[in-house]
Amino acid sequence: MSTGGVMRDVDPVGPLKRGLEILEVVGRAGGPVRPADLVAETGLARSTVDRVLSTLTETGYLRWKGRDVVATPRTMDVGNLYLSGLDPEGVLAGRVARLAGDLDESVVLAVPDRADDRDGVRIVGQSRPRGSLAIVFKVGDLLRYPFNASGWELEDDFLEPGLVAVAVPVQAAVGPFALIVVSHASRHSAVSLREHARSSLMACVAEMEQVAAHPPHPDEARTPGANGHLKARLGAEFLQSLDRGLAVLHAIGTRAEGRTISEAAALTGQARATARRALLSLTVLGYARESGGRFALLPRVLDLGYRQVSGLTFEELARPHLRDLVARVHDSASVVVLDGTDIRYVARAQASRIMRVEITVGTRFPAYATAMGRVLLAGLPEAEASDLIVRSDRRAFTGRTLTGADDLRREVATARDDGYAVVDQELETGLRSIAVPIHASGRVVAALNIAAPAAREPVEQMRERLLPELRATARALEADVAAFTRHQPLPL
Repeated sequence: MSTGGVMRDVDPVGPLKRGLEILEVVGRAGGPVRPADLVAETGLARSTVDRVLSTLTETGYLRWKGRDVVATPRTMDVGNLYLSGLDPEGVLAGRVARLAGDLDESVVLAVPDRADDRDGVRIVGQSRPRGSLAIVFKVGDLLRYPFNASGWELEDDFLEPGLVAVAVPVQAAVGPFALIVVSHASRHSAVSLREHARSSLMACVAEMEQVAAHPPHPDEARTPGANGHLKARLGAEFLQSLDRGLAVLHAIGTRAEGRTISEAAALTGQARATARRALLSLTVLGYARESGGRFALLPRVLDLGYRQVSGLTFEELARPHLRDLVARVHDSASVVVLDGTDIRYVARAQASRIMRVEITVGTRFPAYATAMGRVLLAGLPEAEASDLIVRSDRRAFTGRTLTGADDLRREVATARDDGYAVVDQELETGLRSIAVPIHASGRVVAALNIAAPAAREPVEQMRERLLPELRATARALEADVAAFTRHQPLPL
């Protein structure tokens, strides 16, 4: 049964409304936000803001950075569900990337979005060629550009002077898209861009429409677990109706065509009346739509932190986890990636000790002589790892350095079996390190490491003290990386 007739009479759930408002403000900020600024921008009482922040930080949507709050990768979860409903297999995104490469121009995929009752389109996919004069859009950007579902659109001043664009509609079972090719006036006029792009653009539209002609398969049900323990621990500082409303928002995103009230209630473990009130609130607030008794996500969910967090670097993703790790173990920690036969430091947190390891982001070391390098080599196919070992300049840094190819292959095989590596004074006398892998999409993409003076404790004691902490941090970082990379590559 449709609920459209009663929408105008719905009074949104207060804590849910205020929590979503604060998530949007933090998302727009693009960086740390002071609670006092949230009070000023929302007009809410400081006590109300504090309770919302307590709830959102405890449930992982925001985190404290000193006295400020910032969005975490968990704020991407609902946006990821929305994007997966549009393009569950990533096929449309692949066509966008291929078209951008064929044309050597920026390409945007967008959906109509009447946010604030004004015509616009919301970017749900984009790709751009490499070049110093870049046209930069982000998934989630709302463009004040009228959507034309009936034919070609040419724009000589697209959004700002100097930009030209050609847009064509793409019809799909989930609703229409706009496929937009964007260039700058030094390369094309709108007319010449249309002629340049016409054949490739129309072929891309035909392929997209064929793929998108049928509704996507339902996504697996993934909803946040119950947080009753937080209510019991925090009492009035935990807004249960906000937590429940966010769980319902996740639930309706687990299927492209949306969920009924009963399905949302079952997925979240809530009473039907509770789920219904949350759904009506989300609809009135513009985050969901109702059709035929089903509630589905609207593109406005991308404002709930997705845009901000999706623009983070890998260093910015890793740094909070490194800081937390260093605070627990009181030793310096790093994240590195494999770069040829070397490792390269991409994130680092320094311990506050008189005796400490001084290394900066960008530093490189030979992979064969480091715990991080052996973990990264262990994540490669054996033949590829062996080739990198052979091609390395296997010189001895200390009297302990292993340089024989067979010895190093055995060390890498051990790291592969054990899931970690320890290197004891092979890179530098007096320096010992232990490392574990960081996985993304089933492969090793980085290594997490702690280095410390060897004289401080025996190697076995170091392993017992640090390995559990490293593995816990790796799991937490991997969860953030999984959210971050669901619809975009990891920026290494």
